[in-house]
Parts: sequence; C-alpha cells; structure tokens
Amino acid sequence: MPVFSYTFRDASGAIQKGTAEADSEELLRKRFEEQGFSILEVEMLRTRRTRARSTGKVKLTNLSLFCRQFSTMVDAGVSLVRCLDVLGQQTSDAKLRRIIADIGERVEGGESLSRAMQRHPRTFSNLFIGLVRAGEVGGVLEESLQRLSHFLEKDVELRRKIKSAVTYPVLVIIFALAIVIALVVFVVPEFIKLFRDLGMKYEDFPTATKILIDTSNFITQRWWAILIGLVLFLLVWKAFVSTQFGRRVVDRIKLKIPVFGKLHHKICLARFSRTLGTLLTSGVPILQAMETVAGTVGNHIIADAVLESRARIREGDRIADPLEKSRQFPPMVTHMISVGEESGSLDYMLQKIADFYEGEIEATLASLTSALEPVLIVALGVIVGFIAIAVLGPMLKVIEQLQQGDALQNV
Repeated sequence: MPVFSYTFRDASGAIQKGTAEADSEELLRKRFEEQGFSILEVEMLRTRRTRARSTGKVKLTNLSLFCRQFSTMVDAGVSLVRCLDVLGQQTSDAKLRRIIADIGERVEGGESLSRAMQRHPRTFSNLFIGLVRAGEVGGVLEESLQRLSHFLEKDVELRRKIKSAVTYPVLVIIFALAIVIALVVFVVPEFIKLFRDLGMKYEDFPTATKILIDTSNFITQRWWAILIGLVLFLLVWKAFVSTQFGRRVVDRIKLKIPVFGKLHHKICLARFSRTLGTLLTSGVPILQAMETVAGTVGNHIIADAVLESRARIREGDRIADPLEKSRQFPPMVTHMISVGEESGSLDYMLQKIADFYEGEIEATLASLTSALEPVLIVALGVIVGFIAIAVLGPMLKVIEQLQQGDALQNV
C-alpha cells in the first residue's frame, strides 16, 4: 500500500507533519478533511507491503484480555498509540503482537482505530469493529471496549462449558473405538488362527464369529479402501458445506436433531440476544446491529429470520413481529423483545434473554452429560461383549469336541 508524507494545519492553526498509508492521495485527503484538518501538501514516498494480513486467527481468550486491558488504559487517559505499543509488548501471543504492531503504525499514521482493525478480518469480526466504531463516533471508546470485553468473556465462558461437556463423551468414544480396532485387528486374528489349527472351518463357526471374522478380514485387508473412502467423504462433505445450499441444509438439520437440536437452538438464541443487546447498548443503529447479528448468530436459518426482520424494520415494522412469524424465536423471546420496544429498554431485555438461555444451556449440558455416561458405558459393554461371545463360542465348541473324544476313548 502507498505511503504518503503529509503536511496539514490542525484546529488550532499549528502546522503538523507526518506519514500515513492510504489507497490513494484522494482518500488520504478525504480522511483528514473528515477529521476537520486542512491539508497543505501530500507526497507519495513508497509502496509498502501490507503486514499481518495473513496472520492466523487469534484465540478468543487472548482477544478478550486485550480488550479488557485496552479499555482500562484508555479510561486512564493513555493515548491510543501508547496503549497499543504497551499492549503489543506485553502480550504473549505472537500473532496478536504482530497485529497490534500493525494497528499501532496505522493509527499513528492517521487512520482511525476501527479502520485499522478492519484490515484484519480474521481477528476482528464485524461486531468488534462495529462496537469500536460506535465508541469512536460517540467519544466513549473505553465504554465500548468494556462492553466488548464483557461480551467476549461471556462467549469464552459459554464455549468453555460446551467444550467441557463434550470432552468426556468424545474421549470415551475414541477410547472405545481404539479398543475395538485393537481387538479386531490384533487379538481376533490370533484366536481364529488357533481355531483353524485345531481343525475348525469357516462353516463350523457360529454366526457371531463369522461376522467378527469378516469384519477383521475387511479391516486388515481392505484398510486402504476404508482410508480412501474416508478421505473422499471428507472432501465431498467439505465441498457440500462450502456451498450456500449445503450450509443451509446442515444448519436446518442441526435444528432438527433430537435433543442436540434444541441445545443448538438455545445457543443461537443466546448469541443473538447477547450480541444485539451489546450493540444497542453501545449506540449502534438497529439496522446495522441486525446485519451484524445475522453474521454472528451461528446458523443460516436463524440468520435469514434476522435479516427478514431487518427488512421489515426498514419498512416501519417492529422487531418482534417478523421474528415471531419466522417461527425460529420462541414466544417468550418475542414477547420480551416486544415489551422492551414498548418500554424503551430493549437492550436490557435482550441481556436478560441471553442470561436466561445461558442458564438453560448450562442445565441442558449437565443433564446431557449425566445421561450420556451410562449410555456410552452400555454401548461399550455391548460391543466388547459381542466380541467376547464371538471368540468364546468356537472355544466352547472345541472344548466340547475334546470332551466327546475323551469319552469315546474311555469307552
């Protein structure tokens, strides 16, 4: 991006000089005019490669801590450039450090904070940038950063609860699969070899043993076909969900899955309420806030309902009516939103809705975890029991044949 040197006259009449990046000289002049400065001279110095655009995604916990510290320093009266310099030095995340350094250079060069953050879309979402921009326009940047920090902390807490609830079942499933594969690939073939050495043929084995033999042979001899099939499935699935139609189909299925569909729905409603409430509290216009919420709610079906509501609001309707007609928002939600609109406390009502659904999510996760534990244990017991029966069946048959042979010899 081109780098320009500039000379301008500030509001007090003093002449200031500096350098800044801009797409063109016209955009740089317009930027200073919007800030009330009179440009005297602009000269292009060089073209500098954009930095940190390809930086990987920053962890949400680090971003939340960055917001909290940033808001504290801004509230204490520290300049933005100084804040960014200090925060860049003390953060332990190398990716975030490079991004903060780039933002600090741009802010020092004359860009607004929100515009500098907008150049890193993988790190700063539309919600993040919208709140920062609202804080800049309203002169309450520290309050916007505090609300943003609180929002991110709530999001981190919700993700942590979901992750902790899912970790145990996933570990049990992985452990069970590892045991089954080890038994089928390594243990079962040795027993089958032993039985065949004792004179047993495939036709002599019980049905359960035949199923186990066929499964073991397929896994050990056709493992490459399983691997190719798995890779092809993942590629096709990735291509399918990358399309707009595929994402909508998957999101609709997520809402329809028994038990887990209701949990996913509650998570989306909590995210919708928390995000919209935070944006409205920060002074973001309702139409812009609804557009931002549609991109962060986490489900395209619910996002369509939000965008439809936004279109109706533009035509003069209330928020609650189109949300209720979409059938994606429960009556309790639309009723509280309607009450909030009538009383002028919509942002407060949305935060209350978010608190309610986050409590519901925590209770649902606790009950699901308690219910899944015995189900997984029973499923693992059934699988291991089937393998044991399939192995013990022919073993008992061999023992029976040996006993019959001994009886004949005694006769």
